[in-house]
Formats: sequence, C-alpha cells, structure tokens
Amino acid sequence: MRFFCVQEGIEAKRKLNSLKKEFFRKTIHVCTAFVPLLLHFSKWPTIILIAVAGILYSISESFRIRGREIPIISDITAAAARKRDENKFVLGPVTLVIGIVLAASFWGEKPAAIGILALAFGDGLASLSGKTFGKVKIPLTQGKTAAGSLTCFFAIFCASWFVSHDSFASLFIACVGAMVEVLPLKDFDNLLIPVMLGGIAQFLL
Repeated sequence: MRFFCVQEGIEAKRKLNSLKKEFFRKTIHVCTAFVPLLLHFSKWPTIILIAVAGILYSISESFRIRGREIPIISDITAAAARKRDENKFVLGPVTLVIGIVLAASFWGEKPAAIGILALAFGDGLASLSGKTFGKVKIPLTQGKTAAGSLTCFFAIFCASWFVSHDSFASLFIACVGAMVEVLPLKDFDNLLIPVMLGGIAQFLL
C-alpha cells in the first residue's frame, strides 16, 4: 500500500513538473502576440531582429548540446524543454522564428497578423488546455485532445475576427488551423500555422 502511495506521489509530481514546463513554453508562444504590433510600426527592423534572435538561439543550442552552456539562454531552454527534447537540439524556437519571419515577409499586414496570432493563441492555448482539461484523446494524433482542439479553434477564430472583422473568413481560418494543430507535426506546426493561415487570410480578405 505504501509503495503505491509513493508511486502515485512520484507520478503526480512528474505531471505537475510537465505542466509547469508546458506553461512556461506556451507563455513564450503567447508573447509572440506582440509581434504584429511591432511589425505595424517597423516591419523590416522587427523581422531582422527576430531573425537575429533565432540565429543567436541556434548558436546557443549548438553550444549547449556540446556541454558549453550560455547564461540565460541555455537556462531558459532547459526550463522549457520537454522530455522528448532532453539532450537534443530544441527545435521549437527555431521553427517559431522561421514561421513568424516567413508570414511577416510573404503576407500583408493583416494576414500576417492573423497567422502570427493564430500561432500565439491557437497553438499556445491548445496545449495548455489539453494538458489541464483534456480527457478525451483524439486517435492517431500522438496524444492530442478534444479540449485542446476546441480551444485552438475558438482562439484562432477570436484572433482572426479581432483583426479582420470577417466572420466567414475567421470561421474558415479557425477550422483549418484546428485541423493543422491536431496533426502530429511536433515543432513544425510553429512553421505551418502562421504561413498557411496567413496565406489563407491573404486570399480571403
């Protein structure tokens, strides 16, 4: 009996630690919601700054996996890294930067804002909702949940409508976004969501 209690305690602690990491990771995601505002006032300097940040992060990660950590950057990476990323190059921030830079470079201001906000809130909140409230798993999605997908849909719809005030376009973009987010793409949804949804917004608006 005592053994099972200890096991349950260890499992609860592991889940809490995983949730804390996910919350920290997705806080970084949500912070990208400020990017459209920066793009509005100064587009190309913002794009260059984000690209440089991605390059510096990549250099830091290359050093980290070789045992030479860079203060602050390596600490943030370690705090946000999931179990599957342990002792590996954490690719998420790189695909995040590439997705934002491509969306901002290819699409107009409003479509790019929709794509970036969909990434910030749709993908960011879906994971938190799924881990916190998700009970119903979606088959063949490597653990994605119905709660996470619904959260993604509503978050993208609200973000898209906030920018466009077009209900039909927002509904369509949210449907596509939810379908993309549920795919087992790992970190590559960071790239696909802003570029694809920004492109759809460019076409519809």
